[in-house]
Amino acid sequence: MTVLLADDNAMNRDLLRAIFSQQGYDLLEATNGVEALDILEKTPVPVVGLIDWEMPQMEGVEVCRRVRAHKSPAPRFLILVTVRDSKRDVVTGLSAGANDYVTKPFDKTELRARVKIGAQMVELEQALTQRVEELADALAKVKQLSGLLPICSYCKKIRDDRNYWQQVEDYVGNHSEATFSHSICPDCYVRIVEPQLHPLEPKPE
Repeated sequence: MTVLLADDNAMNRDLLRAIFSQQGYDLLEATNGVEALDILEKTPVPVVGLIDWEMPQMEGVEVCRRVRAHKSPAPRFLILVTVRDSKRDVVTGLSAGANDYVTKPFDKTELRARVKIGAQMVELEQALTQRVEELADALAKVKQLSGLLPICSYCKKIRDDRNYWQQVEDYVGNHSEATFSHSICPDCYVRIVEPQLHPLEPKPE
């Protein structure tokens, strides 16, 4: 999991780095809002962002707003970190797209717990996205078997889109996850198999 430490104060970044460097996270740092936005828009993996509200070039709340306005390459969990603690500020931050809100001075244990929850959330979102993509791919394969299929009236071969004729089991196997096990239906047994068995039966003496 990648954690972004976005704060223009070097001492604050040092503190955050000390808190999370032993937690197994990959740490990225930004010294202003523009850098933070660039990292959040371009990093191809899930990110939990600790975003300071008051930063030069672009405030943290605007960073959150712009991240939500554009599709990120992977899930983002954004935590605004600020000295502002009024209800109005909390509402403003969350309305801008922040997932969580932490006021300074913060408790180290609480901050670790909030980042851990954020990591779990983006991992879950990524897993759901992957599952949706797998289902969409499976649906696309199923749709390949829909529509009008030219089939021979005699041998029951199917003509594919390249004008080749294939056995039904070959065509279905190539266009789906299905596999075949051959058997004999009751009608064919009576119509085909039984007549072939009669000559093999021993004649009465």
